[in-house]
Amino acid sequence: MVDVSLMNSEGKQVGTATLSETSKGTHILLKAEGLAPGIKAIHFHEKASCEKPTFESAGGHFNPTGKEHGFQNHKGYHAGDLPNIEIDKDGTVELETISPAVVLTQGKSNSLLDADGSAIVIHESADDYKTDPAGNSGKRIVCGEIKK
Repeated sequence: MVDVSLMNSEGKQVGTATLSETSKGTHILLKAEGLAPGIKAIHFHEKASCEKPTFESAGGHFNPTGKEHGFQNHKGYHAGDLPNIEIDKDGTVELETISPAVVLTQGKSNSLLDADGSAIVIHESADDYKTDPAGNSGKRIVCGEIKK
């Protein structure tokens, strides 16, 4: 199991994510608050680096198989692609899902815990599930480093 602190662009902790490996993939339980309401994209990114304020240091989407972006892309999707989340009117969100595309076991090509780790990133807008490379999801507003 890996516990992740989620930080906003000002460096304030706004939530947590707990990742655990199951037989079906990686189970994700995410809770956050203090966010603008609406539909937002959430993705796993390449590196465990969340340098504020832009979080560009996290790199692109976690994509060890070199696929194109989006669940609606006929060429497949990034291993880091996750379903959009909805931030409630009170600024809170809770997500519980399983990503079958990634694991936590070190040494596997699709492991989030590779040499440089990875990150979980919430974007300012929804993912359109097709536009490469990031689904037209806008700026990165929350980031959490995934590492051992």
